[in-house]
Amino acid sequence: MFLAGKRALITGSTSGIGLAVARALKAEGAEVVLSGFGEPDAIAALCAELGAIHIDADLSERSGVEALMAGAGAIDILVNNAGMQHVAPIEDFPVDKWDKIIALNLTAAFDSCRLAVPHMKAAGWGRIINVASAHSTTASPFKSAYVSAKHGLAGLTKTLALELATAGTTANCISPGYVWTPLVQNQIPDTMKARGMTREQVIEQVMLVRQPTKSFVQPEDIGAMAVFLCRKEAANITGSNISMDGGWTAE
Repeated sequence: MFLAGKRALITGSTSGIGLAVARALKAEGAEVVLSGFGEPDAIAALCAELGAIHIDADLSERSGVEALMAGAGAIDILVNNAGMQHVAPIEDFPVDKWDKIIALNLTAAFDSCRLAVPHMKAAGWGRIINVASAHSTTASPFKSAYVSAKHGLAGLTKTLALELATAGTTANCISPGYVWTPLVQNQIPDTMKARGMTREQVIEQVMLVRQPTKSFVQPEDIGAMAVFLCRKEAANITGSNISMDGGWTAE
């Protein structure tokens, strides 16, 4: 287990992609810190399964991110995965939703990185993995805040890679297409409303229409990629935006 002795913080890790990443890193020996929402009993069960601690924090507020990082301690592997989505035409897009999406999907990553980097520099080793999206390189209608945040996350990652290039620390994005997670499932009703479609039409004509494989990405695949980015063989992969989108952005 090559990550023994390393401490990993994964945001949004009580379900979906984040939980799959947490399980994959734990399987390689990492000590895991969870953060995310959920029922107390379910979270307690996850902590028992992973031998992890869970820190409850609202990452849409800077104070919440700061509390999370203070509670997590020195972090060797930081996975910024927490996110939210809202689908609406620009003229109807609620400004409070814009603010919260930018705060959670982008600003929280900035704050967690600025607080994690000093330890990584001092240790001479670190891994920053930002879970972005195919929407970090392309766009879809009705997703102005999400697309803007994910484009920003890709730019932040590149900047971190350059700043940390001689510090033994890498920074990369993993950019999946549609993954069958609660985040994706929860945006189906909004998309149905915005486009006047049925549930089946949203899945077939909106979500998977741009993924040539016509299949959802699996959370475990993203976990495996996160593990690889932590390996010594990946030491020169930095500043990359790794697409896992079934060929979506190849078109």
